[in-house]
Formats: sequence, C-alpha cells, structure tokens
Amino acid sequence: MIPVQLTLEGIYSYQERQKIDFENLTEAGLFGIFGSVGSGKSSILEAISFALYGETERLNARDRRTYNMMNLKSNRSYIEFDFINSENKKYRATREFKRNSKNFEDVKTPSVTFYEWKNENWIPLDHSNAEQIVGLSYANFKRTIIIPQGQFKEFLELGAAERTNMMKEIFGLQRFDLQNNVSIINSKNRSELDQLEGQLKGFEEVNEEQISLKKESLKLEQQKFEDILKSFRETENLYSKLKSLKEDFETLHEKKAHFEKLSEQKENVDLLETKTELYDRLSRIFTPLFSEKTKLAKEIAEQILSKEQQLAIVQATEHQFEKVKSLLAALQPEYDALQQSKIQENDLSLILQMMKVSGEIKTLKERTQNGSQKVKEVEDRQKLIQQKIEELSKKSEQLKPGKLDPGLLVHVGNWFLERKKLNENLSSQTKKADTKKNEIITIHEELKLLKINPETFRDDFRIKAEGVEKQKKFLSEKRNHLEVQQKLSHFASELHDGEACPLCGALEHPNIVEYHDVTSELHEIQQQIDHLDHQKEDIQKKLSAGEKVLDRKKIFEEQLKYEEEQVIQIQIQIENHLKKFIWKEFNINDEADFEEKRQHSFTIEKQLEELSEQIGQEQKNLDKERSHLDNYNKALEKFRLDEAKKEEQIKTNDANLKILEWKNYAEKAALEVEEIFNKLSQSNHETEQNYNQLIKEEKEISPKLAGQKTIVSQLEKRISELQQEIADNTLLIEKALEEQQFEQNKVQEILAEKIDVQEAKKIIQEFRIQFETLKNSISELEQKLKDFTFDHEEFSTVESRFSSLELDVKAANDSVVKTHAEIERLEKEFKKKEDLLKLLEQLQKRAENLKIMTNLFKGAGFVQYVSSIYLRQLCDHANVRFHRMTRNQLSLRLNESNEFEIIDYLNEGRSRSVKTLSGGQAFQVSLSLALALAESVQSNAKAEKNFFFIDEGFGTQDLESVNIVFETLVNLQKENRIVGIISHVEELKEKIPVSLNIIKDEEKGSQIEIV
Repeated sequence: MIPVQLTLEGIYSYQERQKIDFENLTEAGLFGIFGSVGSGKSSILEAISFALYGETERLNARDRRTYNMMNLKSNRSYIEFDFINSENKKYRATREFKRNSKNFEDVKTPSVTFYEWKNENWIPLDHSNAEQIVGLSYANFKRTIIIPQGQFKEFLELGAAERTNMMKEIFGLQRFDLQNNVSIINSKNRSELDQLEGQLKGFEEVNEEQISLKKESLKLEQQKFEDILKSFRETENLYSKLKSLKEDFETLHEKKAHFEKLSEQKENVDLLETKTELYDRLSRIFTPLFSEKTKLAKEIAEQILSKEQQLAIVQATEHQFEKVKSLLAALQPEYDALQQSKIQENDLSLILQMMKVSGEIKTLKERTQNGSQKVKEVEDRQKLIQQKIEELSKKSEQLKPGKLDPGLLVHVGNWFLERKKLNENLSSQTKKADTKKNEIITIHEELKLLKINPETFRDDFRIKAEGVEKQKKFLSEKRNHLEVQQKLSHFASELHDGEACPLCGALEHPNIVEYHDVTSELHEIQQQIDHLDHQKEDIQKKLSAGEKVLDRKKIFEEQLKYEEEQVIQIQIQIENHLKKFIWKEFNINDEADFEEKRQHSFTIEKQLEELSEQIGQEQKNLDKERSHLDNYNKALEKFRLDEAKKEEQIKTNDANLKILEWKNYAEKAALEVEEIFNKLSQSNHETEQNYNQLIKEEKEISPKLAGQKTIVSQLEKRISELQQEIADNTLLIEKALEEQQFEQNKVQEILAEKIDVQEAKKIIQEFRIQFETLKNSISELEQKLKDFTFDHEEFSTVESRFSSLELDVKAANDSVVKTHAEIERLEKEFKKKEDLLKLLEQLQKRAENLKIMTNLFKGAGFVQYVSSIYLRQLCDHANVRFHRMTRNQLSLRLNESNEFEIIDYLNEGRSRSVKTLSGGQAFQVSLSLALALAESVQSNAKAEKNFFFIDEGFGTQDLESVNIVFETLVNLQKENRIVGIISHVEELKEKIPVSLNIIKDEEKGSQIEIV
C-alpha cells in the first residue's frame, strides 16, 4: 500500500482542515513527521487506520471513540485517505461523523464510503471492506505497514500460535492447511466405501455356478414348450373349423329372424310411399300459388296504410308553405329599403373612425411637446459629462510618467528574494558543515584517549590477540601434561602386588614410579589461562569500541564532505545569481531603495486604476445619455409621422361619406354616435337575416311538397296493380284445383302434414335395399350349409381342450421367457459385481493413502511446518541488517519451539531470550524483522514499491546507533522501499531530506507544514 493523500478535519488536535500530499514525501523514499509531544504526530496514523478499518490503537467502541476522537471545538469530523494498493489500483476511503446539535456529548455513528478511481472519476464501491482491498487484517496492518506506539515489538514477542496465524494470513499459508480438504475427501471416500459394500451385499448369490444351472433348466423348459405347442396346433385347426361352422348356423338363424321383422314393416313402408308421392305432387303445384296469394294480400294492406300516412304529411307541408309566403310578403318593404340603410351604417362607421383618430392626433401633439423638452435636458447632461471626462483624462496623463513597468518590478523583486534565500541557505549549510567538523574533532580526541592509530590499530590488536592465544596454547599444553602426570601418580598409589594393573594388566609391579604433587602448579596455570581469557575479551572489547568510533568517524567525514560540497554549490549559485542583476535603474546593494520605488509605483498604479475606473464610468454615463437622446429623437420623429398619417386618414374618410356629413357629427360625443351606429347595424342585420331565412325555407318547402304529392300518386298506382295481380292468382288456383280434381280445403289439409319428401324417400329406399340384401344373404347361407350339421357337444369338448392347451402353452412360454430373463439378469448382475469389486479395490487403496495424509496434516502441523520455514527465511533476511546494526555481536534465530531467541557472540555464541535485550537492541531487532517482513510482503504481492511507517523507538538509541539505523533506512531507498518515521529526535530531523512539521496552535489546533 502506498499513501497518496490524507485530509483531516475535527480529529483529535486537528481543528481546521489539514491536507497531506504524500506524493512529494514518498518520492524522497525516506521522510519524517516531527513535532513536540502532543502536537498530533501519531494522530495521523490513527486517522489512516480509522479511515480504512474503523479501528484505532488508543480507543475502542467502548471508549466512546467518536466523541473522544472529535476535536472539542468542532461539530464535524472528516477523514479522507487516498492510497494505491498492491494491484496498483487507486482507492479512496472516507469517514465522517457529526455532533448532535442538541446534545454536545452525543456524536453520531460515522458514515463510511470507499471509492475506486476509474476513467478519471471516483466510483463508489458497494462495500467498505478494507481487508479485501489492502489484503491485510487490521491486526496485521499495524504489524507490517503502520506500526503505532507501543506495538513495535509485538511481532517479536508474539506467541508461536499467534505468529503462525499472522504468517498464515500475510503469506496465504491457508493453502497449506489441507486437513479439512483431506477430511472431506476421506469422508466422501468412506461414504462411497460404505455404499459400495452395501451394494455388494445384494450380489452375494450371483456367481457362475448359479448361471450354469439356470441355463440347463432353460433347455428342459424349451423342450417341454415345443411338445405342448405341437398338440396345441393340431387342436387349434379342428377348433377353428368347428367354430366357423357354428358362426355360420348362428348367422343364418339371426338373419331369418331379422327378415321376418322387415316383412312385417313392408306394409307401412308401402303406405308411406303412396302418401309421399301425393304430397310431393300437390306441393309442387299449389304451394307457389298459395304463397303468392298470401304475399299479395300482405303487400296491398301495407301500401294502403302508407298512402294514408303520406296524405297526412302532404297536408302539414302545404300549411307550412302558406305561412312562409305570408311572412315573406310582410317583410318585403323593409328588405327593399335595406341597401340605403347599409350605406348610412357605413358612413357612421367612417365617422366613428374619424372621431377616434382625432383623439389620437391630440395625444400625439402633447407627447411631441413633452419629448422636445426632454431632448433639451439630455443635451445639457451630455455636455457636463464630456467636460468631466476631459478633466479626469488630463489628471491621468500627469501621473503616468511616475509609474514603473510591472514586469520589471516583478523580475527585480524575485532577484532580491532569491539572493536572500541563497544567503540563508549558505549560512545554514555552513553551520551544518561546522557541526560535522566539530564532531570529527571530538572523534579524533576519543581516538587519542584510546591510543588508537586508525591506520594500524586492527593489526596491533590482531598481534596482541595472537600473542595471548600463543601463551594460552602453551599453558594449555603444560596443563594437559601435568593432568596426565597427576592421574598416573593416582594409579601408582593404587597398585598392589597380585592385583592387575589398570593400564597394562600386569600382576607384578617391581619399579613403581613416584611423582610429586602437581595440584598447586595446575591451579597456578589455570589462573594464568583465565587471566589470558580476560585479556582476550578486553582486546575484543577495545577492538569493537575502536571500530565503532572509526565507523562514526567515517560516517561524519562522508557527511562533512557532502555538506562542504553543498556549501560550494550554494556559493556558485550566489555568484551566478549576482551576474543576473542587469537593471541600471536600481542599486544591487540597496534593496531598501528598490522597495521604496516599488511602493511609490504601486501607489501611482492604484491612483491610475481609480482614475481609469472613473473615466470608464463617466464614459458609460455619456453613452447612456447619447442612447437616450437617439431614442427621444426617434420617438419625436415617429410622433410627427403618425400625426400626418392620421390627418390624411380623416380626409380620406370624409371623402368616402355618401349620405351623412362630418360637420354634423364632429362636435357630438363618440358614445352617442356609437349607440346610433349599433342600433342601425343591428336592425339591418336582423332584416337581412330574417328575409334570407324565409327565402331559404320557401325554396326548401316547395320541392319537398311536390315530392310528397308524387309519392301519394305512386302509392295509388301500386295498389291498383296489386289488386289485378290478386285476381289473376285466384283464377290460377281455381284452374289447378279443377285439373287435379281436388277441393281447396282438401289440398290445404294434405299440405298441412308437412312431410319431408327427401327424408321419406331416403327411408323407403334404404328399407327396399336392406330387405332385398337380407333375402339374398339367407338364400346363399342355406345353399352353403345344406350338406352340413352342427353338434354342440362335440364343439364344447373341442373348445374345452383348446382352452386348456392354450393355457399350457402360455405357462410353458412364460416359464421359458422368465428363465431366459433371469439368466440375462444374472449375467448383468455378475458383470456389475465385477465392476463394483474393481471400484472397491480402488477405494480401499485410496483409504490407505488418505489415512497417511490425515496423519500428515493432522492439527495444522503442516501449516506450522511451512510457517517455520517462512520464519527461518525471515530471520535470515532480518539478520543481514541486525548484524550490521550490532557490529556482528548479536544474531536472531528460531528455536525448536518456533520462538525467537538471541545468539550472543560476545558470550561464546550462547542463546538467550529476546526479553533480555535492552530497549535500543529490541528496537534494532524489531526494525530488522519489520523490514524483512515488509520485504517478504512486497515480494509476495509483487508490488513495485512498499510503504512502512514507524512511530517510536529512535529515542532509545544513542548517537552512534541512530547513525547506523539512519544508514539502514537510507539504503532502503535503493530497494524501492518507502519509510516514514515519527520522532522528536533532533539528530534524525537534520538528516531526513523531507519531512512534515506539526505545530500545535492554541486557536487553530494542529497545523501541518512541509520542511
């Protein structure tokens, strides 16, 4: 994770909104955050953690976190944090919470929103899970990226189980936790085994012997089936013949019985045929005549009724026509005088227009008089404004010569500012170089006190160490010799004649050697060896101290060289800058004179701007007055033109008057004239409208009346025609009755039966066909059966034998089919059994392998094993820096219990607990571990850069250790590491190239500035 930007407002001591641009800080690779105690340094890390995870190190939910985090002078807290994750995607996390306006101590729950930068826009996410984006839980985030106060040693002192869980999360070791996977597979395999064994229990009786027995049984049953089938075929033939003969005799009997019934029905069918023929003949002759007679009678009744109704309509229309003619004759005189009345109406309309125009002309004359007065006033104001503009312009021209070029002032001002900045940098850099020189002089004094020659001190100490080692070797050999002599003296004192020698086994001991007591000599030699060991340890300590001093000297000399180079560089910049002063108007050594001239020029420029604004305003006023004057003149011209047009209109209207005269109405009131005009207009309109309406009605009624009379005439003609047609129809009916020799009543009685001729003929035809067919069929059967007889007893015997054999054949066939199917089933089951046995063998083999894997992965042992490998690699990476920080005196390793311990090379490489480390040493090993862990996380995430924040520890280091730690942090820049530190150690502040300085203001709260 790489921070991009952080915005704070109303959080802890940050009252006003403060914004940190991390891009400038992270580009340096190493930056710091400095400030006094309580200024709000650690609050920056707390804000980042809270923005991402909603958690902080100092407060939890039970501590009324939102209330205590909010600045007491604020009513709103806001955090906005932009960052880039390991996938190089840019995200933003925001949290905001507000104070209840009615209850000061009630702070509402924070609202949280996460965004992703896509297509140049912030797109809101549908979740706020920082762990999903960053790839770390809050606990591991504060162990690997942002390490708050009091937590720097946490990873070092974690228990084995907690550390394993942490490694598991950071490095994804859960992929090695195969216990559950193996357990699932094992359960599935065991379930399949149980199921398979249950299936095999159903195949216990399926074997090759049983299949062979079934096949032998099938052969016997097939032979039995063939024998029964032969007897069945013979009986079946005889049974078929007898059954056919029986069916023929039964059919003959049934047909004779049916024929007798049809014979009984023949008389009725013959009677139906006679009636149908008579009905059909009379219907074809009389039905059309009777229908025509009924139709004509109905139509003549309808025509008579229509004639009576139409006569009533004609009488009403004639009455209406006479009334219209009477009204028209009464209105005719008024209509004849209408033309003259309309001319008089038109003259009144023209007079009304002339009266209206006269009033308008009077109004225009008044407006023209007022407008001329307004034009004179505007012309006077124009002259006054023009005079004021000339006065202001003259004053501006007098001031212009005293104003200097603004660009010149900017360039000269920037030159003086740059020179001041360079002089300040030179003074500051010179002080830094002098400080380094004093530090080097102090180191030279230390070397003199230690009597160390920087060129030969390592050879001197090596010679001394070799001399001590030679003496120790000589004394050790002498001690060994004396110890052997002491042991031999002990053996000699224990020898007795007749007892075996423990060295050579001899029973006789003629010449026993006598030795003097060497105990005191051994004690003395041991004291000398111990003394030499102390000397060696002292030499080692002095060598270590000398190396530390020389290393410090080397660091300070390199730093001095850098600072002196910076001094030279600044001096060159100053010389080059002095050459850039090319302005003869000013003195290079008199900045006060330049400032005085610049201020004077600014004053003149301000006066000129004020004059310019006044001239501009007066010019606007002048333009405005000119615009008014033009508008007034245009309006006056328009008034004059309108007045002339209206005078001309009055003359035109007067010329168009035909009956009335203008002079008779000029003095009258317009309302009076308008009332006369309206009455006349209304009267003319009503006369014309009524006359036209009556003419229209007359024209409509006249053709209508003629049409109605024509309809009455046509109806009378049609009634006459229908009466003739009825007489003709009556003659035709009488003629047909005479020809058929029937009376009309009898004919109507026959036709009333309503016989369906087609249906009756169909019934008669079907009966005739059925009767003749049945008669012929009986003759054919009698001829066929004349030589045969049928014995019922014989048929019953054969039928019974046939049924019995049929059942025997079916039973034998079913037995064969059943046995054959059973054989097929057994063969399939046997094949299935073989497949199941093969599968059983595979599952049993898998079960054995899974048992081995279960033991291997039991209790997450494999994850712990992999975790220990990762931890050992972590130790190796950490020791690279830890050795350098401790001058190869200490080392970190992982013991058999997966616990960290320290190897102390100053004490013969013995191990001891990490809890025995001093505060400074604990910081060094924790920093080394944290850097190694961050390095591993970066490698695991395949990120180009990684970020690491430290919030403690530097106060526990001495000056030398601070330099070593600082050198380590500087080297991280080459490894694409970004490290931020929070500290109040001044030595670090001077070494770090870029940093934030936190200043706590009593009124505004904490303020952030970049140094």
